[in-house]
Amino acid sequence: MTVPARAKRRTENESRPSASARERQAQILKRASELFDEVGYYATSMDDIARAVGLAKPTLYHYFNSKDTILLGIHEEFISLLLGRQRAREAGADSDVSELLYDVMFDILDLMRTHRGHVRAFFEHHRELPDSEREEAKKKRDEYFNSVRRLFEVGVERGELEGDPRLSSMALFGMCNWAYQWYDASGELTTSDVARYFHGILMRGLAASQ
Repeated sequence: MTVPARAKRRTENESRPSASARERQAQILKRASELFDEVGYYATSMDDIARAVGLAKPTLYHYFNSKDTILLGIHEEFISLLLGRQRAREAGADSDVSELLYDVMFDILDLMRTHRGHVRAFFEHHRELPDSEREEAKKKRDEYFNSVRRLFEVGVERGELEGDPRLSSMALFGMCNWAYQWYDASGELTTSDVARYFHGILMRGLAASQ
């Protein structure tokens, strides 16, 4: 049976969370990421999260049915932010590859300022997710990785960079992702300072021989 277009639109709209629901979900993810960071994933209960956001536990389950789905939501929030910026970057294919790579590094490092709890909670606990949820998160991370790898490939094709694009991408992520372990946004170094420093190391190491 064919579903009328009007009914289909109504069903789709009903399935989308309202603006207030999205705000509440974001608040839950933020407080949960802070708790996971402060006391650990295993030590944090759904009761703790509900109390931290001022919700009754049954109401919390209305938004997220388990800690696993909260952790997956934490990942979704920051990887979607990175992917959105990277997809916009891909549209500027003629842009300077070196500067695009700096932008990538800045985006990742600036998460340590804007979403530090999210990043720390996910990277330290994502292996505890069930296989299906882990695989779902991996798809978006793979998309992001492959997009960054293509930037290195373009640099090699243009004769601006040398090296293996895959290994170069792993080096970039290795430098930037680990920053959640030590970077302090309240210190004297800005995320831009760190990104420029790391970017300089990477570019000097990969610059094509003249």
